Amino acid sequence: MPAEDFLKVTELIRQKQKPDDITVVMTGGEPLLRSDLAETGRKLREQGFRWSLVTNGYLLKPERLNELLNAGLGAITVSLDGPEAEHNWLRNNSNSYQRAIETIRLVARAKQLNSDVVTCVNQRNIHLLPEIQKILGETGIRKWRLFTITPIGRAAGVEVLSLRSGQLNQLMNFIEKNRSSGAVPRASFSCEAYLGNLEAKVRDGYFFCRAGIHIGSILADGGISACPNIDRNLVQGNIYQDDFNKIWEEKFLPFRNREWTKTNECLTCNQYRYCEGNGMHWWDYEKRRMHGCNWLSAVGSGQ
Repeated sequence: MPAEDFLKVTELIRQKQKPDDITVVMTGGEPLLRSDLAETGRKLREQGFRWSLVTNGYLLKPERLNELLNAGLGAITVSLDGPEAEHNWLRNNSNSYQRAIETIRLVARAKQLNSDVVTCVNQRNIHLLPEIQKILGETGIRKWRLFTITPIGRAAGVEVLSLRSGQLNQLMNFIEKNRSSGAVPRASFSCEAYLGNLEAKVRDGYFFCRAGIHIGSILADGGISACPNIDRNLVQGNIYQDDFNKIWEEKFLPFRNREWTKTNECLTCNQYRYCEGNGMHWWDYEKRRMHGCNWLSAVGSGQ
């Protein structure tokens, strides 16, 4: 998408919303592949928005980071998915680990930048979390988010990417121990799922899926949606045919009334009023069914 098409939409948004209440997150794909990223960020700042970046770190050198900081970059998230062998296996690139580590060290030194690391936890790296914590501790990074891989897209049917029930408990136990011990970096579980009585123990806030409520997105083809990794059947319009503000104000009903998720195990769950069907990325909207495991029973938190 040409940057000017995206910036036309943010200009319309700022006429309806307070731009200093909104952060624009550049994600992907890999946003650092765009040569116009700094210029786009600079124009977003001129419009009054804050902006941030999610990256694999492969292309971030000191000169590029300085360029982005001068364009107003305020926050950055870098992916690290294990020690070298496991990270490179998941990223399918023999140089990915070294590039990611260099980037994490680089952003950790940029004190004006709010930075953290995210890790995709899977069957190959679940037993290596203490080692990953040690690696990250040596980079100077202070915040670490862990999440699981939803069995959708290319991950569907790849068993090694999805944690088993006992491994989910192992993940929660690790995060709880990290947080109670005061370890650095401080770990937290992502916003992907409701965890019952584990909520206050493994994350800073309580579960709330913000998709379509606090979060809207513009996809690469102009699609207007919520979080970029949810079912494409939940796309609400397209910037090339529709007014983003009108779509935001008048549509997004599947996100704002989630009664449609009350099916199968959700229909009789006594935790539904807190969960409302879990994170939206777990759902096949057309078939009204959840992908993968029943999180509450898997982590034993719905008792």
